[in-house]
Amino acid sequence: MAAEERAGQRNTRLLLVVVVTAILISVLNQTFVNVVVPDIRADYGATQGQAGWVITGYLLVFAVGIPLYGRVADLYSLSRTFALGLLLLAAGSLACALAPSLPLLVSGRILQAAGASAIPALGFAAVAKALPEGSRGMALGLLSSSVGAGAAIGPVLGGVVTGLAGWHALFFLTVLLSALLIPGALYALPGATDGGSRKPTSFVEAVQHFDVPGGLSLALSAGLALFGVTQGQVVGFSSPISWGSFVASGLLAGAFAWRIRAASDPFVTPHLFRNRAFLAAAVTGFFMMFANVGSYVLVPLLLSEVNGLPATGIGLVLAPGALVVAVLSPIAGRLSDRFGPRTLVRVGLVIFGLSMFSLSAFAAGASAVAVAIGILGQSVGFAMVNSPNANAAAASLSRDESGVGLGIYQMLFFLGGGFGPAVAATFLAIRQGGGSGALNPLFAASSTSFSDAFLLLTAAAVVALVSASGLKRTIGKGDKGA
Repeated sequence: MAAEERAGQRNTRLLLVVVVTAILISVLNQTFVNVVVPDIRADYGATQGQAGWVITGYLLVFAVGIPLYGRVADLYSLSRTFALGLLLLAAGSLACALAPSLPLLVSGRILQAAGASAIPALGFAAVAKALPEGSRGMALGLLSSSVGAGAAIGPVLGGVVTGLAGWHALFFLTVLLSALLIPGALYALPGATDGGSRKPTSFVEAVQHFDVPGGLSLALSAGLALFGVTQGQVVGFSSPISWGSFVASGLLAGAFAWRIRAASDPFVTPHLFRNRAFLAAAVTGFFMMFANVGSYVLVPLLLSEVNGLPATGIGLVLAPGALVVAVLSPIAGRLSDRFGPRTLVRVGLVIFGLSMFSLSAFAAGASAVAVAIGILGQSVGFAMVNSPNANAAAASLSRDESGVGLGIYQMLFFLGGGFGPAVAATFLAIRQGGGSGALNPLFAASSTSFSDAFLLLTAAAVVALVSASGLKRTIGKGDKGA
């Protein structure tokens, strides 16, 4: 029995190594590209709008893929599907590295995203299925740490590698790393017989249970919502392409709601959306990411435009926060197993919100040190919220719906990170043209428009805090209560 337990621990460690590394690679492929777009434009002689599709195409397919893979996690082998995602990521990366033209590079990025979107959905589902309640927090924290590490390392890696070997080398590196993870994924992740009681054991049977109309309506609704907000930031939210995307997204969301009530074997049961604890975690995750990623757009702009810092100085201001997230996330996850997620998330959101408010009241237009203190406090709060909130989401789901539920959670988490920067930057531009006084009554610095934008993100943190009241109090085996 002791030998079996040690073997199980080894498999769990290998599972975490594979998933954490895969998430790191996935995030790196989102963040390092932002740095090399100017080089891509120069190489292909493309306009800014044309080169922007290198980022936009990836994000849209990524948003569409997350909920679909989440459902696959409940219907088929996690290990084989995760390995397929890594294979598609490697194939797309090879296409990007060898692309002779911009359209082929964008096609490679789309293929990358079709594989990379499997990684967060299936990674979190693998932890939920492989580990019992009360033992997931540390693992989910490690997954969250890899996201923070990828966000911090990506721009630096992109700049260094591009300077030494050109941007193509970044994609060749992704090919190598993704391919190396495939054997580990096939060995360590749960297979077709390791899931819930209703899990099909063959691919054909899984396809028969996959509600294609329901899944596509949800996925396309998410993709169009993200497209609408990104286009709104570029051409204005009053443009037909922006509001038309939002209208289409709403119609598809309505079609999804109808479908899951009418279908005999729906993409997800309507019960999931009556699950108060799950909805609380999902809404908390959306608004937390809205505020967090939004601030990571505003802070560099503030430090550059108002404080006059170069890129190196901006990186020094942001780096401690990224380190804090990477270090504290596993600790916070473990504490959520011991003390329950609700208290930890609430305390974290209070710290997060107060730090955001301090950026609005005292740091917008003040010294870079004041900004650094605010962003450091925000990072501490984010680390206290992120993995415990994911732990709460996983604990609120039945084993048979943990995959699709966490896929939807990850989708909303990702959409929050997409909406936050666009809305914050648009609001900043509106306030810069308004010329009126600051909305924050405690404002004591010199840049009213940035103060107002940070106040908007503070409001998002407050919404997250209110939503967190619905989280589960405790987590443990057999715990079913709120």
